[in-house]
Amino acid sequence: MTRILVLDGHPANGSFCGALAQTYADQARLKGHEVRVRHLSEMTFDPDFGVSSFKDAKPLEPDLDAVWQDILWCEHFVLTHPLWWGGLPAKLKGLFDRVLLPGAAFKYVKGNALPEKLLKGRTSEVLVTSDTPGWYFRWIYGAGVRKQTEKQILGFCGLKPTGYHMFSPIRGSGDVDRLKILERAAELGRRAA
Repeated sequence: MTRILVLDGHPANGSFCGALAQTYADQARLKGHEVRVRHLSEMTFDPDFGVSSFKDAKPLEPDLDAVWQDILWCEHFVLTHPLWWGGLPAKLKGLFDRVLLPGAAFKYVKGNALPEKLLKGRTSEVLVTSDTPGWYFRWIYGAGVRKQTEKQILGFCGLKPTGYHMFSPIRGSGDVDRLKILERAAELGRRAA
C-alpha cells in the first residue's frame, strides 16, 4: 500500500477544507493505505522566509520540520486548500517557502537552467475549495494558482501531479451540496495512489 500525507492547507481550524482532508484520509485508510494528516491551522511557525539568500535560511521550527519529515516519508502528497484572492493562503505559501529548500527539495546544478528535482518518485494531488465557479476559474482567470501549485511548487521539486480537483462554489452551498462534495472527496480517497 501507499504512504500518503494529507495537508489541510486552510489556516483556520474547523474549515470545510479540513473536512475534505479528513474525508479523503479516512477513505484512503479504509483502502489499506498508511495515512498521515497535518493541519496548517495547528502549526506554529514564522511564514516569512525573511532573508535574501538560501544559505541564510533560519532553522525550521518543530512544526515545519515535522511536515518536512512527512514529505520525505510519503509516496503521495495530497494538499487541500481554499482559493483566496486567486491563490494560496499566505500561511500555506509561507510553509512552502520555508520547507521546500534547495539542497533538500531541489538542487541547483551548475550549467543547468533548471534544478534537479530531489523529491522525484512521489506523486501529488490537490483539492481546492472556492467560491468562484470552476468554469470561471479556468476560462476567465486562467487557473493561475493551478499552474503555480502543480508546476512551480510541487512539480518543481519532483512531486508528479496526478489530479487537481476544484470544489465550488462553496459560498451559498447547502447541506446537500456539501454532502455531495464530501462524497466526491471520499471517492478520491478510495482511489488514492
